[in-house]
Amino acid sequence: QVQLVESGGELVQPGGSLTLSCVVSGFTFNKLAINWYRQPLGKERELVAGISSAGTSIHYADFMKGRVTISRDNAKNTARLQMDNLRPEDTAVYYCHAASFIATAEGGFWGQGTQVTVTG
Repeated sequence: QVQLVESGGELVQPGGSLTLSCVVSGFTFNKLAINWYRQPLGKERELVAGISSAGTSIHYADFMKGRVTISRDNAKNTARLQMDNLRPEDTAVYYCHAASFIATAEGGFWGQGTQVTVTG
């Protein structure tokens, strides 16, 4: 059974930083692309960033460029999303998604999400 467990979401002040983690089990991690999506309350889910299985291809959403870094450690079955200079509009539930392809929400496996709240 494939499981994705996100962690790291919390309340942070504007301008602050957070690093989200996603630990994957039940599948060969280095065969999966990892995408991070977010869904603000009452809004559509949107792609934040994606990284290919080998880490050689990375995609960032325009609204996060310069403020986000996606990475993965295939030896630890873990992907991370570092977010800097956070804004109130970054408030959302952030989801880890493991799939065959980067930057696509089709198929694959989803985590339960972790809440990021930017306020202060």
